[in-house]
Amino acid sequence: MSGNVGMEALIPIVNKVQDAFTQVGMNSVIDLPQIAVVGGQSAGKSSVLENCVGKDFLPRGSGIVTRRPLILQLNYVEKGEWGEFLHAKGKKFTDFDEIRREIEAETDRMTGSNKGISDIPINLRVFSPHVLNLTLIDLPGITKVPIGDQPPDIEFQIRGMIMQFISKPSCLILAVTPANSDLANSDALKLAKEVDPEGIRTIGVLTKLDLMDDGTDAKDILDNKILPLRRGYIGVVNRSQRDIEGKKDIKQAQAAERKYFLSHPSYRHLAERAGTAFLQKTLNQQLTNHIREVLPNLRSKLEQQLTAMESEVKEFKNLGMSGGREDKSARPRMMMQMVNRVTHDFEEMIEGGGNHVDTTSLSGGAKINTIFHFRFPGYLNEGRLDEKELRKEIGFAIRNIHGVRSGLFTPDAAFEMTVKRQIETLAPPSMKCIQQVSTELHEVIMKCIDKIKNYPRLQAEIDNLVSGYLRECETNCREQIQQLVEVELSYINTNHDDFIGFNSTAKDESVKDVQNVGAESQLIKKGWLSTTNVGLTKGLSREYWFVLYTDALAWFKDESERDQKYYLTIDGVKMKSSEEEEEGGGLFGHRKFKIQLFHPNARYLFREYRELTLYAKDEDDMEDWRASFLRAGIYTHRSQMDMEDLEDEDHKPKFERLFEDPQLERQVEVIRTYVNSYMAIVRKTFKDIVPKHIMCLMVNKMKVFIEIELMPSLYGAGNPAELMEESEDEIRRRQELLGMYDACKDALKTISEVTAKTSSTPLPAPIPSNNHHSAPSPNMNASRMPKSDSAHSLSQSQRSRPPPDLPNRPTGRPGPTAGATRPAPAPPGGGSRRPPPPSRPARPN
Repeated sequence: MSGNVGMEALIPIVNKVQDAFTQVGMNSVIDLPQIAVVGGQSAGKSSVLENCVGKDFLPRGSGIVTRRPLILQLNYVEKGEWGEFLHAKGKKFTDFDEIRREIEAETDRMTGSNKGISDIPINLRVFSPHVLNLTLIDLPGITKVPIGDQPPDIEFQIRGMIMQFISKPSCLILAVTPANSDLANSDALKLAKEVDPEGIRTIGVLTKLDLMDDGTDAKDILDNKILPLRRGYIGVVNRSQRDIEGKKDIKQAQAAERKYFLSHPSYRHLAERAGTAFLQKTLNQQLTNHIREVLPNLRSKLEQQLTAMESEVKEFKNLGMSGGREDKSARPRMMMQMVNRVTHDFEEMIEGGGNHVDTTSLSGGAKINTIFHFRFPGYLNEGRLDEKELRKEIGFAIRNIHGVRSGLFTPDAAFEMTVKRQIETLAPPSMKCIQQVSTELHEVIMKCIDKIKNYPRLQAEIDNLVSGYLRECETNCREQIQQLVEVELSYINTNHDDFIGFNSTAKDESVKDVQNVGAESQLIKKGWLSTTNVGLTKGLSREYWFVLYTDALAWFKDESERDQKYYLTIDGVKMKSSEEEEEGGGLFGHRKFKIQLFHPNARYLFREYRELTLYAKDEDDMEDWRASFLRAGIYTHRSQMDMEDLEDEDHKPKFERLFEDPQLERQVEVIRTYVNSYMAIVRKTFKDIVPKHIMCLMVNKMKVFIEIELMPSLYGAGNPAELMEESEDEIRRRQELLGMYDACKDALKTISEVTAKTSSTPLPAPIPSNNHHSAPSPNMNASRMPKSDSAHSLSQSQRSRPPPDLPNRPTGRPGPTAGATRPAPAPPGGGSRRPPPPSRPARPN
């Protein structure tokens, strides 16, 4: 084999890890050591791979044939020959023609049948007594002109696909170049040079040596004198197209290859280090040595991956799922653990705390708190009539109560009727608050049960039970709030301690608005808003730090609140909010959430502006600001009623004519003061009692139901064993994860065993920079080269020989033939077999 049997044990383990990562779509997490085969179209890549396997199994044809990467894992076994595909688990392909058809079918399934390409690899493992342990990746040939369904940039797509593999430091590059073309124009060597400029990872392969023009040879290239590589070049002779069509046996072809090198005068001295057999042994040795070189980094990444999977694997084992098989008797215990997890998560999201805190948005209990204390008070104020409409309503009520008579006293009925109409307006915002809390609770439930999506039947049953109970709680809460409204309507308590009452008439007449009596300017909200009309060029927007008080709105440059831009009093200011699409709209358009402040009589709001347009970052932010403006007394502007209802034939507003009667004006003012006073009490009550009802009848009941009643309800709904049925995808994912975990553990164990007791062949010395000259045509006969080149090649031959073994390493290297006693042949780079002069120290590995 390679002389490093202990190290070879790593190759099947690395293959196992490769398969495990590929199955779960994580093949890029760890860069595993492998060999990528790179070359242009018709360079002979497929023939090289088939010669390594000893069978015809790769698709052939004109144009681009390899259209998906093929990860070919060769595994040595003593008996039998077969292949296995990762996408067809459990099926052995003993007919290699069937393997070819399967590769073609799997390629067409992903790319279509008209020459399309894909970077999703096909994994094929071949077991044979005629192979050495190797992992090769057959990549699409480099092409220039698109055909079929290939895109115009096919060259760049294939180049990018190749670069994905060969740019990894753990990947060796097998650069395949036909000998009957100019080596300096080799696409494979050009790509390899880009990612491996020092040639540490590149192995050159020359094909089609037998097709060179008469009188020419590639001896200087194989002797590593032209465009030298640290790992050298290996020449091979593949079957001709006639041999392939004639089904010539590959073993016969390898015998003919051996005879060709032994009989050719230019290659006779290279016969022991040329051909498919030597290539196979060299690649095996190079791969095992390369694995040893990357072991420290590979070990570190495997340990990191193992740590990342540890918690989930431990959970599987705790649930009786060790080894990928489930213990069905443990399903009731598993269901209890799942329900306990849902209960714990729901409690954390409502009460706060926990290890996983959302730092991007409000949710759960924090969102409900915002609804209670910011949005709901704003919704209550939104239903209020502005002063003009309230006075008009009271005036109509007084006139209608008096009828044909002119009233001398203020009628109590006008106050009671107006108050009741105002109380009725409190029901819709209360129901809106209930709806928003219910929606948030349902979203919390969905987030909690999303963590048990591995068990779709259990998830669906919990969703059904909890959502049904939430609907019952919501219905009950709505009935209670509606009853609360009816309770307020049933008795108007004018003896309330906070009501102004009839004993404060003098005070009533001096009060403009009961809500603002004795009220000092208080902070309501702070935050960022964007605006387009504050000292900026029209159309441009800028963010400012806005501070809202009960009587004013100020904005600053930033949250330090030092550089104040403006201070706006909000007395009489109205607002309207809306959503609009940004210019461009369509698929890439974004919604803008806008709030406009203005005076209804169209007078200037501030400076030369009649309105202030503010933009919130999202809908929730707009709702919060809107509710805050309502709390500050900035109400939504209502469109005027039909003109025939407001104006008479003289185009004079009818409600203004009401106040031509001084007596009626005084009565309207008194009742307006009483209505504002009483409604302030009722609104204060609703602000307090509605959230309490919602907490009692919805939030707390949901917590109790999930904690105590959910488990019995699940047992009553069905058999726990049936509810804990996993989805097919989850079963497959678990098995793949456990397989990957075991593969990583096996890899780490093997690494620990082989690291201390195996050695690798030192990498050849670097090629001096003056030898990286442009190559003459490979068709040039060596006899026609200048003598200076011959002398130079001798010097190069002496410099490119490997350093001697260190004293603590074995002094003998195995030759190409097992059991040979003669000294090992020169490496592919050529050079003398003599030891270096004593004065020249060995190059350390």
